Amino acid sequence: MIEYAMNYSDKLGKALFEHLEIVVITLIISLLLASVLTMFAIRSEKLSKVLIHMFAVIYSIPSLALFAILIPVTGLGKVTAITVLVVYNQYLLLQSFIAGLNEVDPAIIEAATGIGMSNMQILFKVRLPLSKRALFAGVRLAVVSTIGIATIAAFINAGGLGNILFDGLRTMNVYKILWGSTLAAGLAIGVNALLSKIEQML
Repeated sequence: MIEYAMNYSDKLGKALFEHLEIVVITLIISLLLASVLTMFAIRSEKLSKVLIHMFAVIYSIPSLALFAILIPVTGLGKVTAITVLVVYNQYLLLQSFIAGLNEVDPAIIEAATGIGMSNMQILFKVRLPLSKRALFAGVRLAVVSTIGIATIAAFINAGGLGNILFDGLRTMNVYKILWGSTLAAGLAIGVNALLSKIEQML
């Protein structure tokens, strides 16, 4: 197994870089979109429930099925993979963001309003700091989920560690299977541990 890694280190490194690229791009777009949707959702309880329910339904669709639905529109490759991953992340992020912001003690918000703070000031100076634990938990879930589902995206030529894993399954190459699954699992575990440590520091 070590010998395989030494002989094909460039191939493993390329797959790992492609995987990280998909994860980072997905996370940036997901956070931007979730932030905008949350801004609207916290102003209307009805809209909040509609958004969460809609994305919950989408989240329940198997990733391969959603990839297949989008392929005629966005084609094979990273665009389709990132699109699906961003949509999946909205359920995890919105649920955490909305719950975190809504759990802030109403008395604190009332006090902030009483001293003349605007809605935007209350959001950024009161609600966000008090709900950062819930917000960060949502981000952590989204990152780990993205790393896992991105592996499956290799089926639609999106690249990443899934290429090595599924190529190993097709050719019955044990080394490819082990390295593909080990790197994917190790990346998820490592990133989750890092984010957990950051969360504790915050």
